Amino acid sequence: MEEKIINLAREIGKLIQQEECYHSMESSRLASDEDKELQDLIGEFNLKRIAINEEGMKKDRNQEKIQSYNNEMREIYTKIMNNEHMISYNDSKSELDRLVNRVVAIITQSANGDDPETTDVHEGCTGDCSGCHSCG
Repeated sequence: MEEKIINLAREIGKLIQQEECYHSMESSRLASDEDKELQDLIGEFNLKRIAINEEGMKKDRNQEKIQSYNNEMREIYTKIMNNEHMISYNDSKSELDRLVNRVVAIITQSANGDDPETTDVHEGCTGDCSGCHSCG
């Protein structure tokens, strides 16, 4: 029986990869990967983060330098998040995540004894049932 459940999970995975939101996310991811300006910003962001970590580990760390790096990093982050390809990716990723979280919630709630035919994500539910007491 366990293998049948695993096979059905694989079928769900295949169906998810056929969904429009999956295709939209993948095309947005590829466009983001090919966007040189976006990739340069991501590289700058990572370098600033490394610089903050390195400065923070020094015994005689310079708080002004750390604050300056933080400000620069926030500016870069804003530019990254305002990039059209990143916006598109985040929107499509959110849509895909909603679908996946709904599937996970149905499976989790069914495993906890709810009726698989009627259980679903509840209002305000993220699909992550850990620590949640609002469903039942």
